[in-house]
Amino acid sequence: MPESDPVSAATPASALAADAPLAERLRPRHIDEVIGQRDLLGPGKPVRVAFESGRPHSMILWGPPGVGKTTLARLMADAFDSHFVQISAVLGGVKDIRDAVDQAKLAQSRGRRCIVFVDEVHRFNKAQQDAFLPHVESGLFTFIGATTENPSFEVNSALLSRATVHVLQPLSEDDLRTLLATARAELHAAEPTPEAAQRLIAYADGDARRLLNTYENVVRMVGPDAVLDEAALERSLGAQLRRYDKGGEQFYDTISALHKSVRGSSPDAALYWFARMVDGGVDPRYIARRLIRMANEDIGLADPRALRLALDASETYERLGSPEGELALAQAVVYLAVAPKSNAVYTAWKAARAFVQQDGSRPVPLHLRNAPTKLMQNLDYGRNYRYAHDEADGYPSGEQYFPDAHDPAPRFYAPVDRGLEIRIGEKLAQLRQLDEQAKKNR
Repeated sequence: MPESDPVSAATPASALAADAPLAERLRPRHIDEVIGQRDLLGPGKPVRVAFESGRPHSMILWGPPGVGKTTLARLMADAFDSHFVQISAVLGGVKDIRDAVDQAKLAQSRGRRCIVFVDEVHRFNKAQQDAFLPHVESGLFTFIGATTENPSFEVNSALLSRATVHVLQPLSEDDLRTLLATARAELHAAEPTPEAAQRLIAYADGDARRLLNTYENVVRMVGPDAVLDEAALERSLGAQLRRYDKGGEQFYDTISALHKSVRGSSPDAALYWFARMVDGGVDPRYIARRLIRMANEDIGLADPRALRLALDASETYERLGSPEGELALAQAVVYLAVAPKSNAVYTAWKAARAFVQQDGSRPVPLHLRNAPTKLMQNLDYGRNYRYAHDEADGYPSGEQYFPDAHDPAPRFYAPVDRGLEIRIGEKLAQLRQLDEQAKKNR
């Protein structure tokens, strides 16, 4: 069975053994007891509405580990008195899907709903994901999939179109602090010092399960009556916590050093800071996300392959884990460091957003509007539009694509003289010359 989230509907606390894992004992029995995810569970929010309406819907829960994906599925099954079937896509296969269908049919024959929950649904291949479709369409069961990966890329479009995607966020520091207080009361442990509590929360990095498991292990080691301070925390958790303070200044300074080393085209320094972060206990998936940001922000179209390589490195790490997957991230670090640099798109995007916020919403010019009906055609929607593929060199020189009031049209994107953007700049200059010539010939 897949590892469960720490906050979920489950067996009543009184029925749990005293030595059951802390995460299991702290599962809430009602949606109001769930910590975090206010964007989904607050008043009027989509998942809250689903609970209150009594009408469950198929959904994909997308978010990092330990934020309550399994939690919500179990709570929903409990709230709707539904038979709950859980499948691990990591360990399961077609047989498990068939068993789930059989259980759903049996539940239906007894007048009960059924919820089929697939953990790590992105691990199922296309054929396995397709196996759910006819049963979701027929209403045999409500499908809930959980994934840490972007469902746009990892879940089949057919299944995705039949499910609502809900995004779960890492728990905030305040959420984790509340959870830590609840855990302390459950264990009847001495209150940790503020510094130790902060380091535990930082170490958890938004993952409730990680916080509960770590805290329970530490309390067992030092004893419930012992004062839990930073020294005791370091003795219990070892070098990983001692060398790297995830919530402190060193954490952000080291990230900054890695980013600036990549931006400054220093592969050796970038590798050094990458190694420091891994050695200090930073989740490599966090580093992978930062590398994707660097590819967008600091390299951009000077080398579009950089973004693809960063994404591939992230996916490779997800498949291999540590330590094998760290080599893929190291390769991405070196590639990003030696790649030509450009923040032209980053700068252009910020400028375009600022311009639109100040300029307001102007009407789309008539020649650029879609005209699917006769009425729209009579209103000149789409009239005089020049189809680029019918023009010389595939370019309608002199055409205006901004709202009519923007003349001359604003310019946001200014490619740099590095990498692929050299050729992009030359192409744009050529097209602008054609535009100027077209204006003169009018």
